[in-house]
Amino acid sequence: MNNGPDTETERARDAARLKELEARLKGRGGTSSSRTEDHFSQANMAWRMVTELVAGLVLGFGVGYGLDYVLGTMPVMLVTCVLLGLVAGVKVMMRTAAEIGKKPGQSGDHEGE
Repeated sequence: MNNGPDTETERARDAARLKELEARLKGRGGTSSSRTEDHFSQANMAWRMVTELVAGLVLGFGVGYGLDYVLGTMPVMLVTCVLLGLVAGVKVMMRTAAEIGKKPGQSGDHEGE
């Protein structure tokens, strides 16, 4: 029960058809994979921005709570530092958004670049 090609010519023809199919698939696959990579890159940047904002808030909360605990001024430093952490997180998010908007290879407008 041999269902495969019986002769060498059939095997050679099948090998040539397979190579042709691989070449066609390789030509089509380039746009799809780059689009997928671009999507994942955008998702990574979005998670980076969320993480930066949350880190600023958590850091502000920790510093504010610690200062209130030491100084005995419970809500004052906590609220102040959380707001400062929020401002710092938003500032870093805006810087990240500016990096996304830059064209590749373009130098940044930050000092020192």
